[in-house]
Amino acid sequence: MPDFPVLPSMSLVPSMNRKLPLNTISASIAGAVILFSAGLTALMRQPGWVIGGFVLALLVHLSLKMCNSWQRVLVLRAGKIQGLRGPGLFLIVPFLDQIDAVVDQRIRTVPVHTRQTLTRDTTPVDVDAVVFWMVHDPLRAITELDNYEGSVSVVALTTLREVVGSSDLATLLEDRRRIDGELRDLIEIKTREWGVTVQAVEIRDVQLPDSLQDAMSRQAQAERERAARVTLASAEREVAHELAQAAKTYEASPIALQILQINRIFEMNKNRGTTILMPTTMADAMTSATAFAAAMQTVQPDAGVPATTGEVSG
Repeated sequence: MPDFPVLPSMSLVPSMNRKLPLNTISASIAGAVILFSAGLTALMRQPGWVIGGFVLALLVHLSLKMCNSWQRVLVLRAGKIQGLRGPGLFLIVPFLDQIDAVVDQRIRTVPVHTRQTLTRDTTPVDVDAVVFWMVHDPLRAITELDNYEGSVSVVALTTLREVVGSSDLATLLEDRRRIDGELRDLIEIKTREWGVTVQAVEIRDVQLPDSLQDAMSRQAQAERERAARVTLASAEREVAHELAQAAKTYEASPIALQILQINRIFEMNKNRGTTILMPTTMADAMTSATAFAAAMQTVQPDAGVPATTGEVSG
């Protein structure tokens, strides 16, 4: 059996460990109260003002809290849910109210990785994905789950294994957008009741076994070779067709063939010092073709009958 992957450490940190930002406003008010009480003590020479000032400053510091715009705070009073507070400044009753959890409502990411998961066509693959999610209902996320961040990671992992197991390898490699949408919808259905919204799911990588990669590489190479051979055969077929048409033309006009031979020999003999050996019959044929071409050049362009090429001696 393949080992189940270990969940990311970031997803195992409970939300209640998140702390509130430093409240400089309450600290400033408490400091001002202490200074004012110290001034009254020095003016009226009564130490009771200092003690009262310290107590009042402590109460201000304990009752006046602050959270950021993206945070919500769950307040318990004597163990009962008092409600959510934030963002900004809010008051609690010291020693009676308790801040139980701080929820971050920004979009967060959870990396998910599965190892040696079998697809529908029994191919073991390693899949890496990222889940983008956020808390839209902090009260439900805190009260219904002990650790909603770890729960989102577990749900994302199990859903990814289910989708990979029900998909073919070709679908995982070629249709990732559809797989991403299917994963998002399935995880959304499971986490919606927890107050968690899944924004998107993206598959980053699909790793194949080395043996399968070699087989696919050989298959792709064979496909390329087959396409190259088909293209070459098609080109040779077209060349043969054109040669057949040229052969019919030369068969109907042998002089044209002889003139073609003369032209080829001329092209070959462009560079001086080239020696060309040819059969005697070909040379005789070229001589007759040359005589025919010379006879055609002596024809008068404006006469209706051929001109006399020589005189007959009697």
